[in-house]
Amino acid sequence: MLERVSQTPRPSLLGYAWLSIAAAIVTIVLKLVAWRMTGSVGLLSDAAESLVNLAAAVLALFMLKVAARPPDDDHHFGHTKAEYFSAAVEGILIFVAAVLIIVSATGRLLRPQPLDNIDIGVLLTVVASVVNGLVGFILIRAGRRHRSITLVADGKHLMTDVVTSVGVIAGVVAVRLTGWLPLDPIVALAVGANIVLTGAKLIRDSTRGLMDETLPDQDNAAIAAILAGFSRDGVIFHGLRTRGAGRSRFAAFDMLVPGDWTVRQGHDLIEEVEAAVGEVLPDLELTVHLEPREDPRAYNDYAVEYPIPDPD
Repeated sequence: MLERVSQTPRPSLLGYAWLSIAAAIVTIVLKLVAWRMTGSVGLLSDAAESLVNLAAAVLALFMLKVAARPPDDDHHFGHTKAEYFSAAVEGILIFVAAVLIIVSATGRLLRPQPLDNIDIGVLLTVVASVVNGLVGFILIRAGRRHRSITLVADGKHLMTDVVTSVGVIAGVVAVRLTGWLPLDPIVALAVGANIVLTGAKLIRDSTRGLMDETLPDQDNAAIAAILAGFSRDGVIFHGLRTRGAGRSRFAAFDMLVPGDWTVRQGHDLIEEVEAAVGEVLPDLELTVHLEPREDPRAYNDYAVEYPIPDPD
């Protein structure tokens, strides 16, 4: 016997993706102008990362549309894992940007060139950083609230861009104060290394999701605590397994009841358990397998399961 908790409607996240695209376009224009005015390879590397931001934002928009599709005949559990592909591709794009930055910086390190119009270039980069910082904060907050790895990845990328810009600005200002031209490409190389780390983290997080990693400990513990509260009158719960898929969360477990219970008794208890779990995790899709507790086949079904505490 299987029972499922219906999922609550999910809010549309496409507006956040469009916000990210708009921010990327604005910052690209500002940073390219700053680079053209100053000739700084550091500012060029900063602009290159913003180009990656734009590509990633467009990809995020597409993947959010795919993830929002309801279950169909070929995808019974929905399309929410599409978000993990977005995060993985964004991580790869970040690596590409890092390689381009490192190549450009290495060439400039071997052949240093003077910088021009530093004041205006720095001002434009500061404005671009403020835009990225605000939008990145909004995306991360929305992504965590709606458990969207795509928005979180996009927001973290923008925040990384802010850190990059701060480093570039510091390098350009240091060149002006010291007159030591190699500082500009050295900063660009540091930017490239920082971007590589960001890309690696995004790929790691997306891989975890694609591998059906279990829900966070706090979610597992909350479900286990609820089940422990219903472990009475000969009722036993075991085999709790959970997984996340983008914004969707899934849990399954066995409910063992006395063999002389009627189907209605078992069904009524499942309804109570579903209601209790739904109050804590309203969008969790729950699957319950009802079995007689006297049947030895009902035990030890799973090699790995989340422990359910004994009732007090």
